[in-house]
Amino acid sequence: MTEMEKKRNRVLAPQVIKALNLRNMTAQFAETREEALAMALEHIPAKSSVGWGGCSSAQEIGLMDALRQGDYQLMDRESITDPAEKNRLAHEILNHCDYFLTSVNGMSEDGVLVNIDGNANRVAAIAFGPDHVLAIVGMNKVVHSEEDAYRRAKFLAAPVNAQRFGLDTPCAKLGKCALCKHEQCICCQILVTRFSRVKGRIHVILVNEDLGF
Repeated sequence: MTEMEKKRNRVLAPQVIKALNLRNMTAQFAETREEALAMALEHIPAKSSVGWGGCSSAQEIGLMDALRQGDYQLMDRESITDPAEKNRLAHEILNHCDYFLTSVNGMSEDGVLVNIDGNANRVAAIAFGPDHVLAIVGMNKVVHSEEDAYRRAKFLAAPVNAQRFGLDTPCAKLGKCALCKHEQCICCQILVTRFSRVKGRIHVILVNEDLGF
């Protein structure tokens, strides 16, 4: 991200935060990954149970490492290799963790969040799961409209994530969406979050860096 892009983000971010507030969500703006990490740790009380569904952005700011070294009860699916146990823990996270960490695949300037999922554990947790959802979002994911956010999620983030997970989908091979019905399809569930009925349940930390996919 160039310095001019960062300058533009500093002007845009307060408008995005205001838009999120109007949608019953709260938000902060961090200039760096280090600032974002400090904000995230300040947001999560010690001894809280914390889970996630796969969140590169949180990993990139060092949040997972900090949590593993701190006084938290982690529900870490990444530490499990057995598929059945991993699935069991995903349901446990959905129903019993205090804080769920995530990002977004795309966000509009007026505060709409768009996420695409394969197994749906992540979108289920965002929509109707833990009492607290903490989203770490690089400003690279903020686009003009809800439609642009969907296109970013579907046609940019999904193929990259399919490759990241080593899937055998057409988008992983072609580098672009093929509107497939492959058994490993990563675009099974699409969640558009336009309002949080529970005020402040979703908290977004916008970061003035390129994060995630």
